[in-house]
Amino acid sequence: KLCEGILNILEKDTKTSCQVACLEALRILSRDKKVLVPVTTKRNMQILMRLAKVDTAGDPLERVSEFPVIVEALKCLCNIIFNSAVAQKLSLELNLAAMLCNLLEKCKDQEFVGDIKCFDLRLLFLLSLLHTDIRSQLRQELQGVQVLTQALESSLSVRWTEEYKAAEDLDRPPLSLQETDCAIEALKALFNVTLDSWNVHSENESHQFRYMAAILRHCLLTTGPTEDKTEELHSNAINLLSNVPVSCLDVLISPSSQEETDIKYNGMNMGAIQILLDFMEKRIDKGSSYREGLTPVLSLLTECCRTHRNIRKFIKAQVLPPLRDVSNRPEVGTTVRNKLVRLMTHVDLGVKQIAAEFLFVLCKERVDSLLKYTGYGNAAGLLAARGLLAGGRGEHWYSDDEDTDTEEYKSAKPNINLITGHLEEPMPNPMDEMTEEQKEYEAMKLVNMFDKLSRDELIKPMGVRPDGTMAPLEEAVSQYHTNKQDSSDSD
Repeated sequence: KLCEGILNILEKDTKTSCQVACLEALRILSRDKKVLVPVTTKRNMQILMRLAKVDTAGDPLERVSEFPVIVEALKCLCNIIFNSAVAQKLSLELNLAAMLCNLLEKCKDQEFVGDIKCFDLRLLFLLSLLHTDIRSQLRQELQGVQVLTQALESSLSVRWTEEYKAAEDLDRPPLSLQETDCAIEALKALFNVTLDSWNVHSENESHQFRYMAAILRHCLLTTGPTEDKTEELHSNAINLLSNVPVSCLDVLISPSSQEETDIKYNGMNMGAIQILLDFMEKRIDKGSSYREGLTPVLSLLTECCRTHRNIRKFIKAQVLPPLRDVSNRPEVGTTVRNKLVRLMTHVDLGVKQIAAEFLFVLCKERVDSLLKYTGYGNAAGLLAARGLLAGGRGEHWYSDDEDTDTEEYKSAKPNINLITGHLEEPMPNPMDEMTEEQKEYEAMKLVNMFDKLSRDELIKPMGVRPDGTMAPLEEAVSQYHTNKQDSSDSD
């Protein structure tokens, strides 16, 4: 009854202060799904859309006194659409997404509209999240990628020095809270709209994604008002970068000019890549929510390294520097390499796979190089999944530059335990003091134990086929015998 009474008042032309008070009350009520039935009708949704100024296509936003009403109406629509499936369907019927895009255009180059823009973007995010048809409409009919990218660009106040390269002002103050919130909402909406964008079909699409990637590079080099807000901003930028086709990610690095003091490698500015690495390590150190917090940045870095040689070489120099001290196991220590190797045996299968894949790509998908840095025990899961237990390398092609081992590693190499991946002192051979009969007795005892475990089906003996995949032991042995016979010369 209260909701219906409020909407009846809002339908009439009342004072601004009265409208704001009614909308504030409705916003609080709209958090409760049980009271939304009277609100989610076509008439009442249109009342709120009129107050939010989204149903007036041509009228500019001129009366600043109306701005609080617009903001509160947008907040109410956010709550209602989030909590009601009926409201989501009505939004599609009333073409709300197109009207919100028009409102964004009105906010361009306009003062005092930060809150309006922010909640407009939040509403677009919610619509694209909750209704796939609206997502398709934004992408195909409303040029949503272009509209939202421009909104992101204006929130970050990007200044261009050349195509796909934004000006880097090292003395620039952090973004305000309002600018950061607007940028975050734009990033979230863009993420939904650009899902399934792996394949670029036209030159125009390629330009659009490169332009977006250049803005995201600027976003990574920008800080927010607090450390938490900066992390949230960067996290959403990384999520969106994961949707950008990998061929367009070369704009994350650019030729470094003389006056720039940022991190350089091979004449390229690697500032954004360093931010990604620091973000990854910070998420590892956090120690929780790896699937949501860590896998997007690891996946992004893996694809960048697989496709762009300069990025791979820069990251490898930091994550897998030439080995010198091999006295500790690869998973023991505080370096980024140690932390990533620990993740290779994580209980979460997705986390384990992406961490191993990242290191494998840094090693140019060469098994011998991966084993050198991680040990066979840590890498076994990846190698078994990829059918590489017999050695070799992955299917992807990499440049021919070779790793050079340090003198310390070369001298220690003969004594490195291949399973654990570290230097071990030679252990005394327990069989040295045993007679031949004792050796035979211990060997048969071991055989009988394995045989019993196998017959009771507690374990299943496996072997490695010639192609590097695993198979039951009998099958693997028979394949080796077959291959040997086929390859032997006959008189």
